[in-house]
Amino acid sequence: MNYTENRYTSHDKLSLYYREYGQGEQTIVCLPGLTRNSKDFQEIATHLASSYRVLCLDLRGRGKSDHDPNWKNYHPGTYVRDTWTLLDELGVESAIILGTSLGGLMAMIMAEQKPERIDAIILNDIGPSIDPVGYARILAYAGRNKPVTSWAEAAQQCRDTYGLAIPNMPMSFWNEYVHRNFSEDKNGLPVTDADPNIGEAMRNSVKITQWLVRLRKWGLLKKIAGVMIDPWDSFRAVSMPCLVIRGGLSDILSEDIIDEMELIKPELKRATIPNRGHVPLLDETESLQAIDSFLAGLPGASA
Repeated sequence: MNYTENRYTSHDKLSLYYREYGQGEQTIVCLPGLTRNSKDFQEIATHLASSYRVLCLDLRGRGKSDHDPNWKNYHPGTYVRDTWTLLDELGVESAIILGTSLGGLMAMIMAEQKPERIDAIILNDIGPSIDPVGYARILAYAGRNKPVTSWAEAAQQCRDTYGLAIPNMPMSFWNEYVHRNFSEDKNGLPVTDADPNIGEAMRNSVKITQWLVRLRKWGLLKKIAGVMIDPWDSFRAVSMPCLVIRGGLSDILSEDIIDEMELIKPELKRATIPNRGHVPLLDETESLQAIDSFLAGLPGASA
């Protein structure tokens, strides 16, 4: 095992889990997607560990972190607060944030909230706007996968859910990949690593978000719980270097959205990963090269 397993306590007394790789002076924080967890970053964290301290988080309700008894707490404002709690506890004055999907939205929020503590952000297949086709796809499956009775069934479920994003992979790949989504219960059977209420919270937020957007357009409300209602407002506040990685097959992040981001931030770095949808795994040669090049160009980059 090339990482240590650690826990910390949230402001509302949940026990939250994170992995730590490397011992570099500069810290990279890896934040996962909606129903994902720290295991998604195994390859990229191992790759970076020779030069950086890498923290990979299980957000509340995922992986080895406690589930929240109140599903209304499953939203980016809470996740960001939990992340600041960890950084404060560890005495991390500033960090680079690598965020996949939801984690990328969190990265933008953190960059707007405390820019002096964010050295750079890397957004993995996410921007301030989300293609409605991909959003509808995620809404349809999040928290609704049926229980499985074997690892083979779990692997097939992963293939059915994510096969469009990671095409043409043999079943042997999915037999390994399934362990990112499932853990083993006391009977040796696979159980999902995400609280089903996460999906319900997302679906319940749709109507609320629509009203908040109206309030923002009317000039009555710009933030709620310390988070910008419009993610574009968060992105406009991004003052530090930013890399956007896009899956060439993505139904979440389009090239047009990245073009709009580049108009706001002309120095934006971008990379497209071929034969990947939402999201790139970050173990692809193109992903590794883009991340390495971006990090090497940062002020005070690790050797």
